[in-house]
Amino acid sequence: MLSGVTRADLQPETLLNAYASGAFPMTDPDGVTRWYSTDPRGVLPLDQFHCPKNLGQLVRQRKFDVRVNHDFEATMRGCKEAARPDSHGGWISEELVRAYARLHTLGFAHSVEAYLDDALVGGLYGVSLGGAFFGESMFRRASNASKVCLVHLVSRLRDRGYVLLDTQMVTEHMTQFGTAHIPAVEYQRQLRAALRLQCTFA
Repeated sequence: MLSGVTRADLQPETLLNAYASGAFPMTDPDGVTRWYSTDPRGVLPLDQFHCPKNLGQLVRQRKFDVRVNHDFEATMRGCKEAARPDSHGGWISEELVRAYARLHTLGFAHSVEAYLDDALVGGLYGVSLGGAFFGESMFRRASNASKVCLVHLVSRLRDRGYVLLDTQMVTEHMTQFGTAHIPAVEYQRQLRAALRLQCTFA
């Protein structure tokens, strides 16, 4: 269940405090950005990540040039442009682009990007706090580009000691990788444990 509350203050400190409490912002059709939370919560257990065989082969072929934080704003705008009006991705407003760009400058928001011939063809972005990564959105302009970015993200999080990959919601697309719902109470327990860690994404 997705529940929205008050109008969101998108200053960096407020945004980070919201994530630390389990809330995230979305811009509604009326143009107002509000805080949201979900119960149950979508998570992708890092120790149970499933990489389909064909995708694993594609990653090993290195078809894409995968980069981290090379062009954060372009990646977020790719997610914004790819979103359908009737999808949850439609919540990405210009106000949110500016807010996350500030978080990126401060070292809290990150992107994983896929390139072909130096053209950005897919990517994802999210927020890092302690040992938690809050995945926000992903897009592709070439087949499987966003999936390759997800594989690289999971590998990076594992290597650097992260323990929580928050997907907020569970979509049909993400279930193939092992994303599942957990009760909000369990999510809060995992979040508190993750925030006690000191992990570095970049």
